[in-house]
Amino acid sequence: MNIHDGHRARLKKRFRENGLDSFEDHNALELLLFYALPRSDVNPLAHRLIDRFDSFDAVLDAPIDELCKVSGVGENTALLLKLVLAVNQRYMISRGRGEEILDSTKKAGDFLVPRFFGERDEVVYMVCLDAKFKMINCKLMSRGSVNTANINVRKIVENALAFNSMSVILAHNHISGVALPSQEDKDTTRKIADALRAVDIVLTDHIIVADGDYVSMADNGFFL
Repeated sequence: MNIHDGHRARLKKRFRENGLDSFEDHNALELLLFYALPRSDVNPLAHRLIDRFDSFDAVLDAPIDELCKVSGVGENTALLLKLVLAVNQRYMISRGRGEEILDSTKKAGDFLVPRFFGERDEVVYMVCLDAKFKMINCKLMSRGSVNTANINVRKIVENALAFNSMSVILAHNHISGVALPSQEDKDTTRKIADALRAVDIVLTDHIIVADGDYVSMADNGFFL
């Protein structure tokens, strides 16, 4: 019998009865690590991870190669930790699939924000809509560094034409945590709006996402 079985059973029972509300960060990590290291005492490892990355969220955000530098973390453990955010993102996107008519800022925001969950890079999504604002296609258009994502205007136009779009919504995230559009965002949005207008397609909005919140450039009068 594993000498740690009693502790594991108590932690699992606590989770079943109360969820994670009563758990400290290292306990939540410990519970997760049970499934990567089924025969080990993972409490010290959970503490090492928190100490190395400073917080629970930083552990889950850490790159695989950095996680593997922590003593006791192998590839399987690192992959399990990374899977948490990926599965959560897939869950949030799946919940929003029933809403395909994006005829309001709220509907567009609710549809797009989950796609940025857990992103460490700046990424750009493009949504193509038909005449009734029904989504035809949602595509990841670019992935940039921590500070910037290059938006290729030509790719935007080509994708819009490929799906016979009547209108387009763009969205990208700010790693800084501030959703307000920068001057560069405004300049790029104008270029894209002009290029789409030249082929009779309307850019209806550009949504800036940060920390689960978002700002609509349309709602802020940018397209007036």
